[in-house]
Amino acid sequence: MPALTRVAGNRLAALLTLVAAIAFGVVVFVLPIPDNPAPVSATGLSEQWQSTQVERLQDELPASDVQPAIVVVSRTDGAPLTDTDQTTLTSGTTALAPLAAGGQVAPPQLSPDGTVALVAVPVDTTDGQEAVADRVAQIRAALTDLPTDLTVEVTGAPAFTADLTKVFEGADTTLLAVTAAVVALLLLVTYRSPLLWMVPLAIVAATEQLTLRALDTIIPAVGINFAGGAVTGIASVLVFGAATNYALLLIARYREELRREEDRFVAMRAALRRTAEPILASGGTVMLGVLTLLLSERELNRALAVACAAGILLAMASALLVLPAALVLLGRGLFWPFVPHVGSAGREGRIWGRLGAAVIRRPAPVAVLATLLLAGLALGGLGLRTGLSETEQFRVQPEAVTGAQTLARAFPAGTTQPVAVMTSPDAVPAVTDAAAGVPGVASARPGPAGPTVAQVDVVLDAEPGTQAADRTLTELREAVAAVPGSAPPAPAGVDDLTGAVVGGTVAGTYDSAQADARDLRLILPLILLLVAAVLILLLRGLLAPVLLVVTVVASYFASLGGAWLLFDHVLGFPALDSTVPLLAFVFLVALGVDYNIFLVTRAREDARTAGTRDGMLSALRVTGGVITSAGILLAAVFAVLGVLPLITLTQIGIIVCLGVLLDTLLVRTVVVPALAFLLGERFWWPGQIKATAPPPQ
Repeated sequence: MPALTRVAGNRLAALLTLVAAIAFGVVVFVLPIPDNPAPVSATGLSEQWQSTQVERLQDELPASDVQPAIVVVSRTDGAPLTDTDQTTLTSGTTALAPLAAGGQVAPPQLSPDGTVALVAVPVDTTDGQEAVADRVAQIRAALTDLPTDLTVEVTGAPAFTADLTKVFEGADTTLLAVTAAVVALLLLVTYRSPLLWMVPLAIVAATEQLTLRALDTIIPAVGINFAGGAVTGIASVLVFGAATNYALLLIARYREELRREEDRFVAMRAALRRTAEPILASGGTVMLGVLTLLLSERELNRALAVACAAGILLAMASALLVLPAALVLLGRGLFWPFVPHVGSAGREGRIWGRLGAAVIRRPAPVAVLATLLLAGLALGGLGLRTGLSETEQFRVQPEAVTGAQTLARAFPAGTTQPVAVMTSPDAVPAVTDAAAGVPGVASARPGPAGPTVAQVDVVLDAEPGTQAADRTLTELREAVAAVPGSAPPAPAGVDDLTGAVVGGTVAGTYDSAQADARDLRLILPLILLLVAAVLILLLRGLLAPVLLVVTVVASYFASLGGAWLLFDHVLGFPALDSTVPLLAFVFLVALGVDYNIFLVTRAREDARTAGTRDGMLSALRVTGGVITSAGILLAAVFAVLGVLPLITLTQIGIIVCLGVLLDTLLVRTVVVPALAFLLGERFWWPGQIKATAPPPQ
């Protein structure tokens, strides 16, 4: 009777846990969504950067919220535009006047070689991205009646905004569907059960959806603009990957305990005792790692920090609370046809046991060969280039990109996005002359002016985002800042300016690259210190944590080098986006150390009864299958980012995918065991683990 009462009580507790989880989910979905704070700037950079200062100063100009959409017209055969073509274009573009801010459109401007004409259509941007996208769509629709032998493309800043908005239409649904399909397939292969895979997949999918809804409330509530898009994409795959990894670890240990214990509730308690520490350590490491992005200069990275930290917290909760309750309620039959019974032998770990035995026989040569492989891959990054121009951001080029390329063939490449120089009204002539004298400047002319501030529009010869454009921009800033009396009144939040300041989209891209370089110098050492601190607390030693951090850093550089070989020689990407090295480092170090945590915590546990060498061998055997499955699954999930058409997300997905595979299949499988076999008990220095006889069964 007491046994029946205990079972009933355990079932009730598990059921109440599930009910509480459902209630928590309902509460999250009914939380109010705060107003989204306005972005700090178009680039997400603070007022210390000139491009943001220029944005603030432009707000003081008349018609500051108007940007030109550039209609680019050329012949399909590439020949010069005929008089008939020009007449048709002039009459056709009159239909654009009702769509233009102010109701007027300037006459077409013909390129020097006569092959391309452009028409600037002012677009009001005050109503947000969706309104801009709608207006660009109307402009494109109004041009469909032009003759078929003319190619008409709409580019410029509003068109880029519209096309970027279109890129993410339906992206969340596509990403969720592909990710869920990949996870379902890998879980089915891992468990070889028609039932078991459904439970973790359902819980993980619910956790991912709960996370995305929670972010709508959390991110605006902490004062960060939540633009969605890339943030939700990365957070989604991270939650899917991490939550599934934790589920794999728990289920593997639960199955192991079911072979020792008849009562499944007792078996689950034992499994939780053994897996809670590595899951909490792993999740804590990832959370600390991503939270370092709060120190980033970019607002997008700060939003990503909050999103990923919240997602990992919910992933840990689902693995340690919701999943155990669901598993014990459904019973042993969930594992059919490979139901674990008391005393039955495990089928897992045979391959990994043989591999461990091979490594333990010759650990030094194995470690050297693995290190050489990592070093060889890292050398692939020697020619790595960073910095994508705006036209290189998309894997599939939208109309805004092709239009900018057409324009660049006949006009100076910077025509679509002039550089804005902000100065005092009295200094406009001197600033214009100084700008025109800078090498690489195609033209400089006075722009709009207000009572206290004026703008000079500068067109560069080079395409925005290229090294040539960056060099010209640097020289331009030095030249105009040296003009006496050129400093405009400082905007709010900025100390007094010493001279004219240079901004615009081109300058914003340059400032963003500089900010990313600063973030790398600050965040990389910080995240390494945090990860090392977590490992020291977990393993109660110094040598093992240092070695584990070194191996993860080595796998990062190897994955970066290997991925660059793929990008450069196979996919034809011109460069890495400047944000990619930082984000890839944060995710790879935080996630890569997870598998070392799973392995080494089990090795430490087994070393108490068998010694370090045998303990590591045992840990490799019993965790090999689950960690390999978890690594392959996480790698596949990050690779799913490639379904989105932005090159930045594709690059992050591939680098993290390759790095996780290296961590899983080489570092954790070969390098770390080889180091433990070589060092023996010194692996835990200065801590000590004394092997004792196992307790009687």
